[in-house]
Amino acid sequence: MSLDGTYTGLKASIADWLHRSDMTAIIPDLIVLAEARIARDLRLRRQISSTTLTTVAGTQSVALPSDFLEVENLSVSSTSPARNLVYLNIEALDVKYPSGSYTGTPVAYTLEGNSLLLGPTPDAAYSIGMLYYARLAALSSTPTNWLLSNHPNIYLFGALAEAGDYVRDIQMGTTWDAKYQQGIKHLQDADDRAMFSGSELRVRNL
Repeated sequence: MSLDGTYTGLKASIADWLHRSDMTAIIPDLIVLAEARIARDLRLRRQISSTTLTTVAGTQSVALPSDFLEVENLSVSSTSPARNLVYLNIEALDVKYPSGSYTGTPVAYTLEGNSLLLGPTPDAAYSIGMLYYARLAALSSTPTNWLLSNHPNIYLFGALAEAGDYVRDIQMGTTWDAKYQQGIKHLQDADDRAMFSGSELRVRNL
């Protein structure tokens, strides 16, 4: 079987499951679409990454990491003690901390596009410690990743569901979409249970 946990194997397996030899050029696109969906659907402990952002005095925004999906925790780590930042929606941040109105140590944040907006605007260079959910490395740039190695069904059925739209086979797409959603739910539920129980994550592939 070609589903061996590698990008090359995944492409070959998708072609095998589709019983098509004329979709070689489109299969990488199907995988990209599946990856975009996985990024929307999964929030696992294995996705949590850490980084330190540095503010610029007088500048409200800080660029987010290129693989950023969602904030888990933010704090001003260069103060003693470290101070957690409170999330406000962009309208509330604009009202409470209008850009350019005054500066100080940030106490709140919001997100705008690919930037983190802080309130008040930093009056100095602060270190912002961030835990965040990171997007998985695209398979087009790496031969494998931990999700493909351990749960290849999610990639396979996600790409096959996208193929249903491409070949205009609604029934096929619906069948594979259900299997994709089942795989996502089983994995997310298991990870959530393990987070609260403190046990290691053990999930069998479907």
